[in-house]
Amino acid sequence: MKNSNIFKDKVIWITGASSGIGEALVYEFAGLGARLVISSNEPAGLERVKNNCGKNAGMVKCVPFDLSDTSEIGEIVAKQVRDYGQIDFLLNIGGISQRARIEETPLWLDRKIFEINYFGTISITKAVLPFMISRKSGYIAATSSITGRFGFPLRSAYSASKQALHGFFETLYLENKTSNIRTSVIIPGRVRTQISMHALDARGIEHGKMDEGQAIGLTPAKAARIIIRGIVKNKREIPVGKKEMTLLYIRRIWPWLFFRIADKIKST
Repeated sequence: MKNSNIFKDKVIWITGASSGIGEALVYEFAGLGARLVISSNEPAGLERVKNNCGKNAGMVKCVPFDLSDTSEIGEIVAKQVRDYGQIDFLLNIGGISQRARIEETPLWLDRKIFEINYFGTISITKAVLPFMISRKSGYIAATSSITGRFGFPLRSAYSASKQALHGFFETLYLENKTSNIRTSVIIPGRVRTQISMHALDARGIEHGKMDEGQAIGLTPAKAARIIIRGIVKNKREIPVGKKEMTLLYIRRIWPWLFFRIADKIKST
């Protein structure tokens, strides 16, 4: 990959690294010679991913934690900074989706989804940011969704939590340009991951089914390569998907047309 040497020996922290896009990013960056800190709430999954890195496994450190519990994130971040001396890239990939109508979704479930997708993400970001500012160097990305740019049936809390990330990370960029802190928001459409399988229904139980559209989406490996190209190009937003991504432009330019189209799209 052109300019891929910018990642060699850099410390890259990836959340949501035990599956899907996060896992695929680990393999790509490992092949590019990066030093990796990988996190999720699945320790066994992280070890599997590390072992899959083969000869590069020695460059991978597993740091499991749960995004829904932010109480120890400050100390977790401080330890990695002590161990490595720096964090060059923070890629917030971890998150959870939803498959429930608004009137069926209890408020505690809205809060849970926000705790993981929004507060978990900004908590580790806020903990890493001062170290990056002190070095006048750093890159932080957050994973939104195509539904982070518009509402969509059965995704009320998920969509809202992802839309909140856009406001936070756009502000982070504007406040810290002079400190050479770069940011991107990753906007996946349909990618062939387990996110719909693990999406929460109105009872807070996993949906357990792969969405039809997702089943024919991009592979995680291709999504990871698109994301890395976007990082190299320092793109503020990195769209990742197929023809469904045209909805982003339709929503912005012809809102009336978007609502007609969205009303006809199968939401599961």
